[in-house]
Amino acid sequence: MQRVLQPEPIRAALAAKGWDQKQLAQTIGVSAQAVTNWMKGEDFPRPATLLKLATALSLSFDELVHLPQRDEPIIAFRKKTGTKTTDEHVLRAKAMGALLKPLVPFLPPRKALRTQIPSASTEYELLQNAAASVRAKLGIGAESVLTYERLIAEFDANDAVLIPVMWGKKDRHENALHILLPGDQVTFIYLNLDTHLEDFKFWMAHELAHVYTPDLAGKDAGEDFADAFAGSLLFPRELARHAYAEASRAPTAAAEMQALQQFAHQHMISLFTVYTQVSRHATAAGLRPLRVADKSIHAVRNSGRGALVSQALFEPMPPDPSTYIAAAHNVFQSAFFPALRRMLHERGTGVGYVQQLLDASIADAQALHTELIR
Repeated sequence: MQRVLQPEPIRAALAAKGWDQKQLAQTIGVSAQAVTNWMKGEDFPRPATLLKLATALSLSFDELVHLPQRDEPIIAFRKKTGTKTTDEHVLRAKAMGALLKPLVPFLPPRKALRTQIPSASTEYELLQNAAASVRAKLGIGAESVLTYERLIAEFDANDAVLIPVMWGKKDRHENALHILLPGDQVTFIYLNLDTHLEDFKFWMAHELAHVYTPDLAGKDAGEDFADAFAGSLLFPRELARHAYAEASRAPTAAAEMQALQQFAHQHMISLFTVYTQVSRHATAAGLRPLRVADKSIHAVRNSGRGALVSQALFEPMPPDPSTYIAAAHNVFQSAFFPALRRMLHERGTGVGYVQQLLDASIADAQALHTELIR
């Protein structure tokens, strides 16, 4: 995938501002020669510089960058509650997708068979049928605990490369970033480990839904389906039926919540996921609603948040590069770092690539680069 800037929109934006290329270079902090090389298609800006360029000229990624349509990265965000996807987020993510392209030849050979959900629907019965079909494929019963190991193995089986990162608990827009390279039929999923254990399994199931429905990736319908499917896969109607029966026998709303909490603890998922799935079962079956209110669920959930995934894996924090790379390979079965290691050795790729690819600090990127080229 040859990444080049589209000169005509840039020239038009410069003319509208009354700038020349030298003024543009000064504005975004690069040399005039760098801008000249971009305009000739001889070089391409890094993601951070591309973002500055887009902001300075008020241009979108599609206006700035020329890519064959088949190679246009498809982006999906698993976002923090209440956040909005902006042009800046999309631009940065697509630029990271373009950076991932050179890594593809260093990945293991692609699989011939993959799981797909052809008619993705959030209608209750169809959703439950889809979840039941996936559980059967994974070889687990309708009431069994879906473990992390089973989920992780499914990503590898469907050519989805997990990239565990530590992007911070509060500072990042996305909890996970899904980048599909359609021309290569490879998906990269950045998973933010700085998130609570009780939520992490849901986010992984959400990303797996995107893998199963590539045609919906990056669309609102895809986000809606992924959320609905994740809950149904982790806590299907058979479990929701049992949880409802237990909760309905509880004498008070507080006791009802305790019953739901026991199921959440057993299945290593959030109380909110259990509550949502039980409520949907009650609606579908025409049963009376739960007595406990969703605001009470949120209050209990927010008052007792557990450890972060990164803390559980790496305490004390931060991990050294060898430990972090080993966890990506052994815990998440990720082909990312072995592929990156081969690329660095064969092409002599520098620290800047690692920094941009992982959106890491220069110090962290340098430490990882040193470890990978040993």
